[in-house]
Amino acid sequence: MVFNIRIKSSEDAQALNAIATKIPYDIWIHGKQGTADAKSLLGLMLMSMENDVRLVVDDEADEKHIRKEFADFIID
Repeated sequence: MVFNIRIKSSEDAQALNAIATKIPYDIWIHGKQGTADAKSLLGLMLMSMENDVRLVVDDEADEKHIRKEFADFIID
């Protein structure tokens, strides 16, 4: 599943990373600069320079749970 998200600051990147590390599925961030593992803080910091990116989560994950966890970042 794919969600449009916004990472506004390094604090946002850290918060998103903290959430992603607790979820047992692969979570990726896709943007103009490339792709980063959301469980990698360094990767997120590199992506945080872009306003809008896509959060890609394994389709087996519970969508309601993912939406709730990432609600502060989802923009669609």
